Amino acid sequence: MKKDKIIKNISIALDKIRPYLQEDGGDIEFVSLDDDNSVKIRFQGNCIDCDVNMMTLKNGVEVEIRRSFPDLKEVIDVT
Repeated sequence: MKKDKIIKNISIALDKIRPYLQEDGGDIEFVSLDDDNSVKIRFQGNCIDCDVNMMTLKNGVEVEIRRSFPDLKEVIDVT
């Protein structure tokens, strides 16, 4: 799959998660797709200091991205 298509799919996945984060005063931003298939994101707003942001990252963000990008290595928060 071409990198542009992968990034588009990642953006779509983040758009599915975004409303839940925004309900709590937070948000998420796509930062980059690395050559090793790692995705970097940045939490924003209340998500930065949230006690469960790592659980959200692994059980929400990573799972949703993996649905459209099975070759995903991991999602890394660079906040």
